[in-house]
Amino acid sequence: MRRLSPARQAGVTLIELMIGLAIMGFTLAVGVPSMSHWMQTNRAKGAAEFYADGLATARRQALSHNARSRFVLSEHAGTGQYNWQVDVCFPQPDAPCSSTTGSWSSAAAPAANDPQGENGYKSVYRSAAGLPPSSVIAPVLEPAGAREIYFTELGWVDATGDERVSSIRLHPGSQFQGEVPPVSLVVTLSGMTAKCDPTRSAGDSRACPE
Repeated sequence: MRRLSPARQAGVTLIELMIGLAIMGFTLAVGVPSMSHWMQTNRAKGAAEFYADGLATARRQALSHNARSRFVLSEHAGTGQYNWQVDVCFPQPDAPCSSTTGSWSSAAAPAANDPQGENGYKSVYRSAAGLPPSSVIAPVLEPAGAREIYFTELGWVDATGDERVSSIRLHPGSQFQGEVPPVSLVVTLSGMTAKCDPTRSAGDSRACPE
């Protein structure tokens, strides 16, 4: 019966170990960038849902509290995306709810005249830290410079007063063209948010409402 040498009995040889490390290094060099790209692609596809959730929350809070609500966007310095916050305000005859008047809730405290007092609604804030950077998918607000949308007690968009955000467009970066579809969230005057394809022509069911 042939017996193995002590070196073979001890385990793998140095050459086998080096070959294994080389294969592992090659696998990581190829797989890690691909995995990173795949993860960024999936995060980009979820960006529209992040903003749609905020818009739906704002409308829902207006209806459930029979109050005014607003959806406020603020730029996230790390990603270039937008954080969102939903505030509510209970209008009074001498203090309507607008950007300059009325008592609005904050993330720390309810509105001053909230019927539920200290147990009233506190603003909901969502950070855009979990979204991919704008180089992956870039948000474009229309009209430029607008950052807020106000909702009435009936859930309709308040078209009076300050200029409001009418749509949020998300454009994929050059490396993600074809993998991440462009998408727009259009807020109608009824307060509903339509998710649509800004590249489609009028008449296509996927096109954005005018």
